[in-house]
Amino acid sequence: MINTDYKFGEVHNLASQIETSADRVHFKQIFSNDNGGVVLLAFKAGQKLDEHLAPAELMVTVLEGEIVFTMIDKPHTLRSGEFMLVGEGVPHSVMATADSKVMLTKIKA
Repeated sequence: MINTDYKFGEVHNLASQIETSADRVHFKQIFSNDNGGVVLLAFKAGQKLDEHLAPAELMVTVLEGEIVFTMIDKPHTLRSGEFMLVGEGVPHSVMATADSKVMLTKIKA
């Protein structure tokens, strides 16, 4: 069963589905099921997510802005239109160097 607030067959602008906020990093679930899902994240410049473990195989796609994605202590700068893959259980952190919107695609093996 898919969990979503969206209707299948409708067209949406992806980046406009979430806004940045000075108080915290914002998360918005687009859809999820037992095999994973898609979540949007919105960062103001300087906001971060401390190191944590990937809950599934991930595809991190920057829709707007720029982030530094540190994976296993190695920083990677990702800009609008760029993505990287992350394995399940891999430690990582995120720091926004500009106001940014990120799409996180999770796939459980």
